Parts: sequence; C-alpha cells; structure tokens
Amino acid sequence: MRTGIKKTLLLAVMVVVLMLLLVATAAAAPAPQEAFAQVATVTGTPEGPMILVPEQVNVRLGPGINYEQVGTLISGQREPALGRSPGGDWIQIAYPGVAGNVAWVYAPFVVLEPAQGLLPIVEPPPTATPRITATIDPTLAAQLSMSNVPPTRLPTFTPAPRIAQPTLETEQAMTGGGFPPILAILALLVLGLIGLTISLLRGY
Repeated sequence: MRTGIKKTLLLAVMVVVLMLLLVATAAAAPAPQEAFAQVATVTGTPEGPMILVPEQVNVRLGPGINYEQVGTLISGQREPALGRSPGGDWIQIAYPGVAGNVAWVYAPFVVLEPAQGLLPIVEPPPTATPRITATIDPTLAAQLSMSNVPPTRLPTFTPAPRIAQPTLETEQAMTGGGFPPILAILALLVLGLIGLTISLLRGY
C-alpha cells in the first residue's frame, strides 16, 4: 500500500518537473522579430524656372486677351515656366487639362523664379476663328414681322341668368287662417288638469 503511494507521488513530481522545464524553455526562446520594410519616398521639385503668382491672374490659351480664358491662378500658386512670347509680355506655363497641357499668363502679373532665368521664345498659337453671326434679310424679317398680326381677343365673361327660387308659404297661409290647433290642445290640457284636481279633492 505504501509502495503504491510512493510511486504515485514520484510520478506526480516527475510530471511537475517536466512541465516546469517546458515552460522555462518556451520563455527563454527568442521572440520572432517582425520584418519592417522601409519604403523609400522620393520627393522632388520641378526643375527649371517657375512663376509665382502674387495675386490672382487669368490663364489663357495664347499670349493675348483675344485668346480664350481657360482658368485662373490664385495668390501664392507656383507653376513651371516653359517659354515666353516674342515680345516677352506673356509667359507660357504648364497647365494640365487644356489642349497641349500648356497655357499663357500675363508676365507683369507674375514673378519669374529665378529672376535671371532665361525662357525660350515660343511662337503663339493661332487665334480662334471668330464666330459667324447669322444675318436676316430685312425683307424677309418684314414679312415675318409679328406687328401686323391682329391681337387675339380674350373671351368675355357673361354672367349666368339668375335662378328663380320657389318661396314656401307659411303654415298659416296654407291653413287658410283658421283656428290654431295648438290652442285647442292647450284648452284640453287645462280641462284635464282641472278634472284631476277635483278628483283629488273629492278623495280627501
């Protein structure tokens, strides 16, 4: 009996020791290191001359106010400068979203950076073809004039004839002015009350 108890205790001690060894081994093992990938970010600025907008300036398709306005640059905005007009009054800039991705701004309204930057001379694009205004022959216009058309008369309002409403004759007129029946009823009621009173007095 005692031998069996000793064996059981010995087995339990061995199991506990084995578990302690496993826990110690797991704690001593180095934790897996996470691999961090570094993403290189490339930052850069456009090379070449730039324009700085001190105040709002219009952007046009060509070097002149006769070209269509396609946008506006606000104060503090910078854009790459690509060239200049033959007279130097206008500067060509990169402007995505329009034909050729280039447009023009008036040079006195912007600041060129660097100031000594040399810009190539760019020939201006052809101006837009003026729109043709359709003209009408005066003779045809006179024939189609609406001044000779007689005015349209609006319908006049005609009130509807009055409807004759029948008048109801009074009850007295219908009875021909005879004795009112309400008086007869009241007389009978008075007589009944008198008879009832006499009967009660006789009973006493």
